[in-house]
Amino acid sequence: MTERKAVLVIGAGDATGGAIARRFAREGYIACVTRRSADKLQPLLDQIRADGGEAHGFGSDARKEEEMVELVQRIERDIAPIEVAVFNIGANVRFPITETTARVYFKVWEMACFGGFLMGRECARVMLPRGRGTILFTGATASLRGREGFAAFAGAKHALRALAQSMARELWPQGIHVAHPIIDGAIDTEFIRSNFPERYATKAQDGILNPEHIADLYWQIHQQPRDAWTHETELRPWMENW
Repeated sequence: MTERKAVLVIGAGDATGGAIARRFAREGYIACVTRRSADKLQPLLDQIRADGGEAHGFGSDARKEEEMVELVQRIERDIAPIEVAVFNIGANVRFPITETTARVYFKVWEMACFGGFLMGRECARVMLPRGRGTILFTGATASLRGREGFAAFAGAKHALRALAQSMARELWPQGIHVAHPIIDGAIDTEFIRSNFPERYATKAQDGILNPEHIADLYWQIHQQPRDAWTHETELRPWMENW
């Protein structure tokens, strides 16, 4: 009998997060996906099931400790052991520093960093007794450098990167692969298509990231033998300035 294994994707949106869930589901993993609004997950769940996979959706606020604890425990108890956990929440906002309120700054940190800590801690707790597992935190350009107008977002993404580094150094020797892929560039999403049509037009020249190709990287990282683990890697279109 094939061992049941789950992939947990926190922030399974219509682009990257959904593509990651579908990629792992194609490999036989049970996709457990979350968004703030559970009803928005239905198209993703339907697609995974139509392709022959198993999927479960959860409405969950990643910033709430009690909700994250219950989510992980419920999946472990009722569905399958979490073999892979992916934190993929965005929170990209732009404000001049003098217009960045305390509420905005704190909310962005909660969404883009604190939620990652909660997921990482709870998944580490269930993975450590098994001595295996993969925890992936999605990074961005702001993980590496702050730009004008992005003080809140860059602060949160820098903090998430530091969390991933600390967890990797602590958990790698115990069999848990922690990695921080950095996605540097526009992704093929409805948001980019609607708000940045000139940028979206470069899709024909491979100028924006395909979510399916990002998902392939996440699968490759999970498959790596532990004598050649990746912690941080960067993905960007060939025409991206860096």
